[in-house]
Amino acid sequence: MNKIDIIPAIDLIDGKCVRLSQGDYDSKKVYNEDPLEVAKEFEDHGIKRLHLVDLDGAKAGHIINHKVLQTIATKTNLVIDFGGGLKTTEDLRIAFESGAQMITGGSIAVKNPTEFEGWIEKYGSDKIILGADAKDGKIAVTGWLEETNEQLIPYIKNYRTKGITKVICTDISKDGMLQGPSTDLYKEILAEIPDLYLVASGGVSGIQDIEQLAQAKVPAVIFGKAIYEGRVSLKELERFL
Repeated sequence: MNKIDIIPAIDLIDGKCVRLSQGDYDSKKVYNEDPLEVAKEFEDHGIKRLHLVDLDGAKAGHIINHKVLQTIATKTNLVIDFGGGLKTTEDLRIAFESGAQMITGGSIAVKNPTEFEGWIEKYGSDKIILGADAKDGKIAVTGWLEETNEQLIPYIKNYRTKGITKVICTDISKDGMLQGPSTDLYKEILAEIPDLYLVASGGVSGIQDIEQLAQAKVPAVIFGKAIYEGRVSLKELERFL
């Protein structure tokens, strides 16, 4: 079987572990009051990576849930990538000082490319991940509330020339819907940019979806709802680790 990195997600609102459907805050469902408990359970099953999203921060436009980040970073050995509302160098400083090993920039990369490119130069492509959220092949920003005219693949290619090597690509139509990931889209991206560390995100509904992504040679996958809804067990994931 092709190797695929398994990256569970914890989305934060009011310091709690929640999930949304298609980025809609009204669809919020709280899965656990204590994100640390969730993170520790992941670690106990051999998981090494965590995707931590500050949904309050995404809405507010600056980092908010950094205390939760700090708690998980100090009380587990998980390699955490953190995103949601990071707009300034100060936000980044707080995120890295709170224990993030990588950060994901989404809206900022569209709205303020100069700032984002400055981050790539300052911190290096190991630490800065491009968050490319797509709807109908176009980039969407601001917690998916706005669509842009930027075409997804040329957009990623452009940032590849600026030094980006890691991209989290979420197909918004799939996110939180448990209807399977956009494997064809990921194949298309990798056919155009083969050396990309592409992280598939959104739509995983069961272990067969992860197998399908692994078969398509997608390097990594992020998912959350499938775990929280019991459609993928942590035990089942152990064979990928």
